[in-house]
Amino acid sequence: MENAEIRRRLLELAEERGASLSSLSRMIGKNTTYLQQFIRKGSPRKLEEGDRGQLARFFGVDESEFGKSKEKSYVNDRNSYAGDWVDVPRLSIGASAGPGALPDGEDVFGTIRFSPRWLRSMGLRPEMLSAIVVSGDSMEPVLRDGDEILVDRDWRPLRDGIHVVRLDDTVLVKRLEAGRAGRIALLSDNPAYRPIECDLQEIEVIGRVVWKGGRI
Repeated sequence: MENAEIRRRLLELAEERGASLSSLSRMIGKNTTYLQQFIRKGSPRKLEEGDRGQLARFFGVDESEFGKSKEKSYVNDRNSYAGDWVDVPRLSIGASAGPGALPDGEDVFGTIRFSPRWLRSMGLRPEMLSAIVVSGDSMEPVLRDGDEILVDRDWRPLRDGIHVVRLDDTVLVKRLEAGRAGRIALLSDNPAYRPIECDLQEIEVIGRVVWKGGRI
């Protein structure tokens, strides 16, 4: 790939994922203007090997798209699980497990690695995953304040389980329970919190929680 084509492709992938160039620069350990300068000014002339690999894993594309020779590239396209690890983006937005929190934004601030074999066994597609931090105690004891959760944004029929939803401008992590026609209840595991009842069209189901990690 020519340098100009690499820069166009990187910008295209960032826009598709909704990730800012500054947050991607932070993700690969560079200053916030690094990728902006690479795309707009062509400086540096080419991406470093470690940066190419991390961006390729994040976007789920072949590393050759960022300048590495095809025969030596990291292969992990949107329909495969090749490679040793899959890097899932960690988003700065938090999912409230309490009264509710307004999102500050959805910038990427890092990644968390998973085994591609494990993801495959769970029926999960890497490009549809993101990790966020739980805030609050309404889902205790299952989810605690500060736990990190893996959210599957792939479309699936609504079923039992813990989901991340958006209600108005508030992002919540709750169990969903269908009520009478057109109504839904957002349930907390902590009995101190009452269910939230609303019309189905009032919420946006962002994804289903499929994994958690946290301190012991």
